Amino acid sequence: MQDGLVEKFKRIFAKRGRSIILAYDHGIEHGPTDFLENPDSADPSYIVKLARDAGFDGIVLQRGVAEKYYDGGVPLIVKLNGKTSLYTGEPLSVANCTVEEAVSLGASAVGYTIYAGSGYEWKMFEEVARIKRDALKFDIPLVIWSYPRGGKVKDETAPEIVAYAARVALEVGADAMKIKYTGDPKTFSWAVKVAGKVPVLMSGGPKTKTEVEFLKQVEGVIEAGALGIAVGRNVWQRRDALKFAQVLGKLVYEGRKVEELAGELQ
Repeated sequence: MQDGLVEKFKRIFAKRGRSIILAYDHGIEHGPTDFLENPDSADPSYIVKLARDAGFDGIVLQRGVAEKYYDGGVPLIVKLNGKTSLYTGEPLSVANCTVEEAVSLGASAVGYTIYAGSGYEWKMFEEVARIKRDALKFDIPLVIWSYPRGGKVKDETAPEIVAYAARVALEVGADAMKIKYTGDPKTFSWAVKVAGKVPVLMSGGPKTKTEVEFLKQVEGVIEAGALGIAVGRNVWQRRDALKFAQVLGKLVYEGRKVEELAGELQ
């Protein structure tokens, strides 16, 4: 049974039984406007240090950032594909890095986004099949960003769409997956169930209005049985990012409740 890479992902990225991964592939996906709320975040060195100082389990970087800034402080996931927000056609994200190149940069896992529902989903399915073969060859876990988008997809966080996203990731060979949150633990638990043996990470998404709001989302995700979160803007867009990251760690790793942690955010 080929589930060795799932266990390898857990050993590397969930040493404490849960996982927080700091995502930083936003520069290509959204442009540098994401960095305006906390100008320090425009510097990849700040992000790499933040992941290390917060004690997170990993960091996600595109190849160009990884080759210039990654210092080995925390395990690395190299995101193999990416697209800009400037193109307005059917969603399509193709690889700009190979598995072999990611390994040479020090990656402990590779990531790939699939937009099921896009008119180009077939192209991404073909490409991810080649990437999976290479991942097996190099004995490195493959993390699927599974975001149904385009076509008939009207609400990306609808429970039935998120569950479909989870199943797609399982079926194409993911060793871990990053999916959107449905908004409540009950419906998200169904997505976790249909993901089978594949660990689920919640996509952090846009920064919430309050810190407590995001903590409640994370609490629900853990309650639903997910392994953890892959979060970017909800940490590094905050002015006191390290303090919030440390509180987030107490919730995920120690099982503390939001109510008792709220006072630490003052």
